[in-house]
This record gives sequence, structure tokens and C-alpha cells, in this order.
Amino acid sequence: MRFLLSIVPLFALASLSRAVVGPGVVTGNVNPVADPTMCKSSSGEYFVFSTAPGIQIRTSPDRIAWTLIGVVWPNGAATWTDEYTGTTNGNLWAPDCTVIDGTFYLYYAASSFGSQNSAIFFAKSTTGLPGSWTNEGLVTSTATGSTYNVTLIVPLDGSSWYLSLGSFWSGIKLETLGSSTGKPSSSSVTSLATRTADNGAIEASVIYKFGSFYYLFSSWDTCCQGTSSTYNIRVGRSTSVNGPYVDQSGVSLLNGGGTLVLASHDTIIGPGGQDIFTDVDGPVMVYHYYTSAGTFLGINLLDFSSGWPVISKSDLIRAPILLEPGRRVTAGRSVNHLLCITVFQSDEDIFYMHKSTGYVLHILASV
Repeated sequence: MRFLLSIVPLFALASLSRAVVGPGVVTGNVNPVADPTMCKSSSGEYFVFSTAPGIQIRTSPDRIAWTLIGVVWPNGAATWTDEYTGTTNGNLWAPDCTVIDGTFYLYYAASSFGSQNSAIFFAKSTTGLPGSWTNEGLVTSTATGSTYNVTLIVPLDGSSWYLSLGSFWSGIKLETLGSSTGKPSSSSVTSLATRTADNGAIEASVIYKFGSFYYLFSSWDTCCQGTSSTYNIRVGRSTSVNGPYVDQSGVSLLNGGGTLVLASHDTIIGPGGQDIFTDVDGPVMVYHYYTSAGTFLGINLLDFSSGWPVISKSDLIRAPILLEPGRRVTAGRSVNHLLCITVFQSDEDIFYMHKSTGYVLHILASV
């Protein structure tokens, strides 16, 4: 017998549903974090890369406790980006991380606010750690429109790779990449989404395959204005990575469609700059949001059971822990380094509270 240990906030036991779900609990160095992307090493360590001079790197053993360990390019080393950022050691924007056969692929943008002179570059590493990255050069650039906020799409069948990109002025685009080079294999560009109302902004594209659909996520409206930001996350879907994408009402994303996934609520302002990551407990959305205290890392599960992504009603943010067969859990004992006390139990289920975090550990079997 194997016992599956799931982790649920105590308040969620009383009410397992609510209208708006807040960000899951994260600790450590999680402010400021902008435009986060998440991936996981072959050893199980989580990485978050985010917008900053040199691109910040954070790691976590459990998706909760985060440590800032350095940057991809230290001390202005990314000199090839200076002509796009307009300065030495300028901000490198909206990275996208994918781990393929143990190798980290990191795509990122170089530009500056208000400029349409922008470019995409990519780098590779076998560890994801500072000092381990090699520059793989320019992917694409433009002097009009925008080429940033990229996402790499790698089909499971090993066919061509894709890159979704394009922001703010010109809508969301798709380019085909060569899997051996990681760079465009043709000059063909497919338009996937635009804003039609009041020339509103659309950026931060993410294409995520779940079931038989490709889901195109984007951030609408204004970022980077602190608590005045109006960012919100939208989605459409298609049976083809090339589109056409429609929202839940059937409106084409090329005609301004987009179903709302997450917007400002309570003290959470302007959520956006999102990435979607597949973990052992399901699809995970990482994003940033604003409060009066700064720009924070947000993490939530996504529920696709209806065919459309919904922020999880359960705030499950720690990966499930499989206990050894026959292992007994007792009050006050450390379970995978979690010190627990009994909260309550039934004939089949036992709930323990993690004393340090206030999380409830639910043993989904009799022990």
C-alpha cells in the first residue's frame, strides 16, 4: 500500500470553494519578481527565472520556499543585448525556460519601454545555475512592432518547435523553429491574437497543450505601474498550435476575443506576465502581481476539467509526497521533514497540521 499525502490550507477544509482564489503560499525571496518562468531540473529542483539585469535565478526544493541564487549573465556580460536595451547591463525581459533531455533552454528578450527595437536571444545550460550558461545568439529581431514575451513549444512527437512571441503593438505571433538550432527555420510568421477595442495592449503569450487543445494565454492592458497596473490574464484555445484560437464564447482571438482567467481582486493587483508549467500535481501557473509592498511571485494550480483553465479552488501548491509502503504517521513525528500534530481523523482519513506553516496534511488512506 502507498499513502498519498496531500497538503491543503486549514481554512480550505471548511470551505473548498470560493469565488476568487488567491496566490498560493510562497516564502523567501519572492519580491520583486517580474515575468516569471518555471522549470524543473532532473534532480527535482525548481527554478524560476525572471526579468532583471542579467535575468534573476531563484531555486526551491518544494515550490514554496525560494532563494535568489544569482543571475544568468553577471555584471553586464550580455553585451550583445546593449543595442536593444539602450544601456549596459539593462533589464532582460520575460524569460522562458524549458528543460529538454536535461538541458535548460532559456529564451529572453532585450528591449526598452516605449521602444519597438527589440530582439529575442537564447541560452543553454546543463544545470540552470549561475555561471553555467552559454550564449546561443540572436533568434529574431524587429524595429517595428515588438518581439518579446516568448514561449517555446516543443511537441511530444519530436516535430518542429514553435515560438510564440510579439507584444503590445502588433499582437501575438507564432514562428517555427528548427529543433536542432532553436532558431527560425523559415521566414513565415502566423498571427494568433490581437486586441481590437481601443487598441488595447496584449502580450506575455504562453501556449500550453492540455488534452486535445492548445491554450493560448496572454496578458492584457498595463503592467509595471505598481498598484495602478491593470494587467489581467486571458485565454483562448485551438485544436492546432497554428490556430485559429477562440475564447469560451466562440470569439476569435484575432477579433479581440479572450476569456478572463485572472484579474485584480482583493489586495492582488494586476496579475500577469504568466507562464504555465506541468508538475506532478498538474498544470501550474506562475505569474507576478502587485501590492503596496512590491511585485510578488504568484503560484497556483490550474484546473482544466471543464475544458477551460480555472484557478484551482484548493490552493494545492506543494507537490504530493508519496510515503513509503506501510509507514505510520504519528503526532509530533516528522513526515518528510514536516513536523505534524493531529487535527482530526475519521475511519479512513487522518489529517495532520504542519506546525510551521499551518498547512494540513491529508493522508488519503487508513494508517
